[in-house]
Amino acid sequence: MSDTKSTTAQMSPEEQAMMADLDKPAGGEATPEFEGGGEESGTRILNQDEIDSLLGFDDDSLGSEETSGVMALINSAMVNYERLPMLDIVFDRLVRLMSTSLRNLTSDNVEVSLDQVSTVRFGDYMNSIPLPAMLSVFKAEEWDNNGLLVTDSALIYSVVDVLLGGRKGTPAIRVEGRPYTTIETKLVERMVGVALSDLSSAFDPLSPVSFSLDRMETNPRFATITQSGNACVLARLRVDMGDRGGRIEILIPYATLEPIRELLLQMFMGEKFGRDSIWESHLTQELYKTEVQLQAILGEKAVSLQEMLNWKVGTRIFFNTRINDELEMRCGDFAMFKGPVGHKQGNIAVRIEKYIPPEKDDNQ
Repeated sequence: MSDTKSTTAQMSPEEQAMMADLDKPAGGEATPEFEGGGEESGTRILNQDEIDSLLGFDDDSLGSEETSGVMALINSAMVNYERLPMLDIVFDRLVRLMSTSLRNLTSDNVEVSLDQVSTVRFGDYMNSIPLPAMLSVFKAEEWDNNGLLVTDSALIYSVVDVLLGGRKGTPAIRVEGRPYTTIETKLVERMVGVALSDLSSAFDPLSPVSFSLDRMETNPRFATITQSGNACVLARLRVDMGDRGGRIEILIPYATLEPIRELLLQMFMGEKFGRDSIWESHLTQELYKTEVQLQAILGEKAVSLQEMLNWKVGTRIFFNTRINDELEMRCGDFAMFKGPVGHKQGNIAVRIEKYIPPEKDDNQ
């Protein structure tokens, strides 16, 4: 007790006050840091806006391309289309080709523009398609895989109105709540055929491919071409025909583009990574000047190690090679030529008469 009193006496008034606070019972008056609802509260509760921002569901960022929070982490594993730079060139060619082709089809002033090229998951895109719409499933013959071309309702009625002689300057009449008729489907099918032909022409400089229409659906459930979690390239095109028009969206899974992935990685058409023609010609000339050793095999014989250890000075070794036999000439371990042996100016000479082609490696 004396030690405790002496220690307390040496404390300053501030330290004694702190010790008194620690000695308060648990059932005493609550401290402000544990009071709920105050600004000085130690455990603050997030409101709904902060929760949405944390999870990446903020309403302000829904229309933007960038995501944040947990959704950014989820989508971080998705391959970005910007890693395939040639896709921009392909879709730019598609816009120019479709502008001309649709003008010839409709005999009207048609303008096609590329809104954006982005990366989406297949399941998320199928759930976001505004219905009614017409979904055209097409197949890439050379790549042995499928793609999807979506035509929205506004463009469907605009194409039908133009092809059936509707008046210019008046918007197309949209009749909702009913399935598309056979005439409307056939007219849209003509436009889809033109678009797929132009898409084939746009890919031709990279790799020849033929896109053929497989089927047309109005229910997204029947237009499934890949797993819902697979990444796809989505190109949004805007088609304007005066006061009429609509959108065409082309969805190509990355699995479909895999056969030409190396070509799509190029920064520009015909790119050759790391190639220098001047250095190649110089290296070729220097290789021709390289000296190599050529061995003429006069004879070969397989003997055991025990027999070879018994050899002494004067031991004779007999080979089966005869004077008229052709000798094999080797460069290192590779046989190259065959020919008869003879004498030339006091030296042993071999005349090359046969070329031995290299053996094919089974692993290749």
